[in-house]
Amino acid sequence: MNNEQFELWKNLSNENSLGKVQKYIKEVIELRGFSEQNIEKTMLLLTEEVGELAKAIRKDKTSMSVDKSKINNYDPIESEVADVFIVLCNICNKLDIDLFSAVKEKERENIERVWKK
Repeated sequence: MNNEQFELWKNLSNENSLGKVQKYIKEVIELRGFSEQNIEKTMLLLTEEVGELAKAIRKDKTSMSVDKSKINNYDPIESEVADVFIVLCNICNKLDIDLFSAVKEKERENIERVWKK
């Protein structure tokens, strides 16, 4: 076990802000040696993780068939959601985007939209 990563992980709690979680992800990405990965490769990784999330949802929440010989290779939906979030935060960190501010600003724009039901 990597003690530095474990110490960072122990400091995460339900009271943490999105900014604190984003900072944690930046620090563990550096510790894991992925901070120099270029944005193109990181974006490809995000696309892969979204595909894995789709497969997990298909397996658990739909009546669509899946390859039964690979059933043990699928991670739970929660794990795949976490992977997508981690890689998204990594992309935000690489591009110096504060995810909370971006979400808040986008929601401000969405207030003005008319949504049809």
